[in-house]
Amino acid sequence: MGANHSREDLLESSDSEQEEHETFEDATEGSAERKPSTPSSLDDVEAKLKALKLKYSSNSTPAVNNAVKLYVHIGGNTPKAKWVTSEKLTSYSFVKTHSDTDTDDENNDSDNDNDDYVETNEKPFWVLKVGSKIRSKVGPEMGLKSFPEQRRVDFVARGVWAMKFFTDQDQIDFIDSFQKCLFENTHGVEATEANKLKVYGKDFVAWAKPEAADDSMWEDAEEVFTKSPTPVRSNQDLKEEFEEASNGGIQSLALGALDNSFLVSDNGIQVVKNFAHGIHGKGAFVNFSDGYQNGGGGSTYCTPKKTLLMRAETNMLLMSPMGGGKLHSTGLHQLDIETGKVVSEWMFGKDGTEITMRDITNDSKGAQLDPSGSTFLGLDDNRLCRWDMRDRNGMVQNLADSNAPVLNWAQGHQFSRGTNFQCFATTGDGSIVVGSLDGKIRLYSVNTMRQAKTAFPGLGSPVTHVDVTFDGKWIVGTTDSYLILICTLFTDKNGTTKTGFAGRMGNRIAAPRLLKLNPLDSHLAGANNKFRNAQFSWVTENGKQERHIVATVGKFSVIWNFQQVKDGSHECYRNQQGLKSCFCYKIVLRDDSIVESRFMHDKFAVTDSPEAPLVIATPMKVSSFSISSKR
Repeated sequence: MGANHSREDLLESSDSEQEEHETFEDATEGSAERKPSTPSSLDDVEAKLKALKLKYSSNSTPAVNNAVKLYVHIGGNTPKAKWVTSEKLTSYSFVKTHSDTDTDDENNDSDNDNDDYVETNEKPFWVLKVGSKIRSKVGPEMGLKSFPEQRRVDFVARGVWAMKFFTDQDQIDFIDSFQKCLFENTHGVEATEANKLKVYGKDFVAWAKPEAADDSMWEDAEEVFTKSPTPVRSNQDLKEEFEEASNGGIQSLALGALDNSFLVSDNGIQVVKNFAHGIHGKGAFVNFSDGYQNGGGGSTYCTPKKTLLMRAETNMLLMSPMGGGKLHSTGLHQLDIETGKVVSEWMFGKDGTEITMRDITNDSKGAQLDPSGSTFLGLDDNRLCRWDMRDRNGMVQNLADSNAPVLNWAQGHQFSRGTNFQCFATTGDGSIVVGSLDGKIRLYSVNTMRQAKTAFPGLGSPVTHVDVTFDGKWIVGTTDSYLILICTLFTDKNGTTKTGFAGRMGNRIAAPRLLKLNPLDSHLAGANNKFRNAQFSWVTENGKQERHIVATVGKFSVIWNFQQVKDGSHECYRNQQGLKSCFCYKIVLRDDSIVESRFMHDKFAVTDSPEAPLVIATPMKVSSFSISSKR
């Protein structure tokens, strides 16, 4: 299936498309140029109910606490998809319980004393109950989306649901209660002002009270962005240019900025050519069974979980998991791409002790283009370091020796337990951003890895992937249910604008923004499909600005317009409670789970396109899409 703008493109429009008033679908979803299209509106449903002369008046508030009208979406992404009435009058409540099934604490609600719980070692948590149909733990995976102008919220709870409220205040009260329950479920403490201060810290008041946040840094950055010589155009579309079948199950994608890119599969590495409209044409193939072994030095080969291009993309580092379900590695192999041979095998070690790494990355955004590069960065749960492949004694490795040499720990720090590092990335000058299991995002300057210049508290969800712009001004963190976009700019006491990598931001920190799927797309992506590997488009030069953000969710490749996300007046943000969340994106739907989605290097952006091609890899093929103007 080709490129899609949003979930409306996955559904056939109904005859409600021309409604001028309270359309059920959100007109702001998807790309800015798309007209609102709706499977079926709530107005249609309500009109039919009124025609049946049901004994209730839509103009009066029912004498029921927390009264709502409940609707359910049926038909998935088929032409017959539509919204139907589930309960024309029901009520909701927030219940504190030990179970999200109806068998426990059935009669407890938010007004009860909660004294009758079944004894358990687990803490109780909040669930949302709506009539007899819905009982779901309050969490970000519900994907709650509010439509204030329609007095409506949509969410996922073993299906896609919508609730309509009878008054504006009813909806405001629901959102407020939902956010309090979400905070308590996430952080384990009640959502009081004192507890918010403890969780976020005094410097991050904007994260706790986004409605009072100073967004001037977002606006200042936006002005710089709009002065770019190649601004993003609003009338863009995605066009599939190339499709290349793989020789085996693709596991990862290593994009090059020069002549070639590389598809890492179960049995080897396939070289493909880089062109202005994507990657195409098979070159050499390196077979793993011809000498590549796992990171533990065993006799069997193992598909690398991480690859890293180095030395002007003539060499590739291959790092494989230890096995036994562990994601960490004890060493890596150095592959000479030109000869297709493994030229070195290295072990990770410090002070004579073997250690492990969970991730590796280049010293900086453009380091893979340096022909003399010999160092790279490593990350483990409680370690951040720089490795040097040059032998301290100037000796050349002898591969016939069964004892692999140990990499030189050139710089770094071994932290006390508790940091739980998960992922990292580098800026153009080599500053480092690190994401953690507890949701924290730390910024380290190019000069030291011992102490973070800035530590963002996160929102509680583990950060599984992180990326940063070349200039270090923007960070995107990936969690299972949403992306978090952070502005690192601040003004110091001397009036100088800096990034959080260069100085301590203090209390001059802007609130983050969230990028989410709307509830229907979230549900269509699959129950177990999560956001993975959000990345900016690829820039390696000062003065150039990344234009898009792309992430993978199951069979979806999801693309956000970076300028649109930063625009504080964007219609997505109107009348929102809490952190600003953007639901406007384009979707490329594939017929198989996507392994990776990435934009090629900025140099491959042609004159009639504002962006380099997007490359999407599934296990059996890789496709390239160009962004061009509609005609």
